[in-house]
Amino acid sequence: MQSFSSLMAGQQLLPIITANSEQQGVQIAKAMHQAGLNFVEVVLRTDASLAALSAIKNEIPELKVGAGTITNERTLTQALSVNADFIVTPAVSEKLLTALASAPVPVLPGVSNTGDILLAREFGYTEQKLFPASLSGGAKFLAAVGSVFSDISFCPTGGISPENKQDYLALNNVFAVGGTWVAKNDWVEQQNWQAITDACVAAI
Repeated sequence: MQSFSSLMAGQQLLPIITANSEQQGVQIAKAMHQAGLNFVEVVLRTDASLAALSAIKNEIPELKVGAGTITNERTLTQALSVNADFIVTPAVSEKLLTALASAPVPVLPGVSNTGDILLAREFGYTEQKLFPASLSGGAKFLAAVGSVFSDISFCPTGGISPENKQDYLALNNVFAVGGTWVAKNDWVEQQNWQAITDACVAAI
């Protein structure tokens, strides 16, 4: 199976979309795509998330659109039913990792400590998401575990900002960073799509 990082095709930003309607999700995704991004994550945190993910794929077929906040087999099945291109989880458990093993698309499991990292690696995942990064030791934690888990690379999310993203990207074991700062709630509510495009351009 294709690795998560190779699906990102060199993009070092994993932009996160929270959508309260299909159209809102499409507009956010279009603003991100306008900045040159080809890979976005729709988090399944609202009632409209699945419909928004499907609508984005229909409206912008060249965009890779994945599903985040996958926490159990039910949400995994829902995400795959709308043809999510990849799967992201906020945490891991043996039960969830067992369900993910049959997923036909790349998966980025969420970890927050060394026990999680080891568990995910035992299930074959050498690319993982540190979440919430800022509360799980941040860049210093990733630097510290680099020699212990030399085969693992990370995409930290949670507390990433323009001010600290380079601290993470400078690490050899970080292939990308994820965040919501490129699509602030105020901009979405005001339909300020240009602000999202500008933030994504600045981030990449």
